[in-house]
Amino acid sequence: MSDHIEGTLTSSRIGRRRTGVGSRPASAVGYGDDAEETARRYEAVPFEVVHDDFLPWLPTAPSRVADIGAGSGRDAAALSALGHQVVAVEPTPELRDVAQRLHTEATITWVDDALPDLNSLRGTFDLILLSAVWMHLDEHERTEGMRRLAELVSPGGCVAISLRHGPVPAGRRMFDVSAAETIALAAPYGLVPVHHGEEPDVLGRTRVGWSNLVFRAEHHTKPGESR
Repeated sequence: MSDHIEGTLTSSRIGRRRTGVGSRPASAVGYGDDAEETARRYEAVPFEVVHDDFLPWLPTAPSRVADIGAGSGRDAAALSALGHQVVAVEPTPELRDVAQRLHTEATITWVDDALPDLNSLRGTFDLILLSAVWMHLDEHERTEGMRRLAELVSPGGCVAISLRHGPVPAGRRMFDVSAAETIALAAPYGLVPVHHGEEPDVLGRTRVGWSNLVFRAEHHTKPGESR
């Protein structure tokens, strides 16, 4: 582990608010029950296909990247292969174990943490990816989570968020979160939308669609502060 990465992390198991089963955050409940099958579905579709909308916004030079809710590790591994220094945050131990087994060749620092707190992360990142994560957070968690993302993204860096719309799968915790709400929530923190795309589900699930949002960090204004 490089000195740079070591400076990124604190203990990954302290200081986090947990509201789910045992030590699991509420947003992660259910994902450990079928981790192998969940990982198989994720890995079946390449990073470049799932995140076609985000490709133009990836850093062109080796950069510090955080993959929040990294799941099977597909995205973290693809970003690592592009030369980026990747921290993969995944609160579900079963998924994290599968991911580390699937992507042994990739240089990834795995962290047990979750939104909204992300207390384990230190420093800033040039890209923060949240793929199919944001809609798992309730209203309070989204507000706190956006504040934390604004702290973690480098000035001029990007936050890429994909939002799932459609029926909630059995055993999952999801909320109806719109792109418009997410854009409005980001505005007071200086996160400016530079891309908004809408697309159908790449797995072909009926009544499921996605919003893809990219924000650029222009400043770190907090609500109540003057610009």
